[in-house]
Amino acid sequence: MRWDQEHESPDLIDRRGERASAGGGGLLFLVVRLLPWLIRSPIGWVILLGLLAYAVFQGVTHHGLYSGTAEQQGGSNVTDPAAHFVAFVLDDVQSFWKQDFAERGLPPYRNAKLVLFTDATPTACGYGQAATGPFYCPEDERVYIDLGFYRELEQRLGARGDFAKAYVIAHEIGHHVQDLLGTSNKRGVSAQGASGGSVRLELQADCYAGIWAHSTGQRDILEAGDIESAVNAAGAIGDDRLQKQQTGTVSPDSFTHGTSAQRVRWFTRGYQTGKLEACDTFGANQL
Repeated sequence: MRWDQEHESPDLIDRRGERASAGGGGLLFLVVRLLPWLIRSPIGWVILLGLLAYAVFQGVTHHGLYSGTAEQQGGSNVTDPAAHFVAFVLDDVQSFWKQDFAERGLPPYRNAKLVLFTDATPTACGYGQAATGPFYCPEDERVYIDLGFYRELEQRLGARGDFAKAYVIAHEIGHHVQDLLGTSNKRGVSAQGASGGSVRLELQADCYAGIWAHSTGQRDILEAGDIESAVNAAGAIGDDRLQKQQTGTVSPDSFTHGTSAQRVRWFTRGYQTGKLEACDTFGANQL
């Protein structure tokens, strides 16, 4: 994948290295551990109420912390190659969708922000953990990524290459596109199961990532092996494969993202057609 190794984006927010706070989550854990002792005495109740009040205060103020100097947003604050890569892909994906929306006569595309964080971070959708992998929060229109996920993608899951990483970003921005188009508000999108709304939403985001990948061939970005890299990444994070690795069994009733084969199929469909209409996972009888 060809990319500008000095690229900077005003939509990239860097929280890496900042001390994480769960909005009082650590205190809440302490309260739970001490609860049997606290409720046995009057002074314990005073301490309990004080701790809970402080936890709530921390939760309220922490969300506002990143609107000031603690949050590095784009520009010269970002200096490492990994961040420059994310910034480049982010801007390329969103530039594509901005043009696509305009050509379709849709309301103007509104850029999402992308937040780099370490281990954990507050979001408008609750407290985000690196263990959950990259995610999109519609409440603040931000994508959240701990770059440690890329190491896991390469080393544990075997999906290597820059385009595998780019696919992840394109998939998450796909959720932003769904949000702007109103798809995320469909009834039942949170329902789990092999053919549930959650799976359909995720597979559509894979297809949208494929549409962006289709467009890269027109901008001298794509190189030999890139699409295979993205396909490997899509296959590596299928529900069936991950469940098999983690538990030794597969439970379709608990699927949220689709099987490896489905994720590859829908990404490939988007890549081959380059058309939004080809990504109607909600109207598809077979996923």
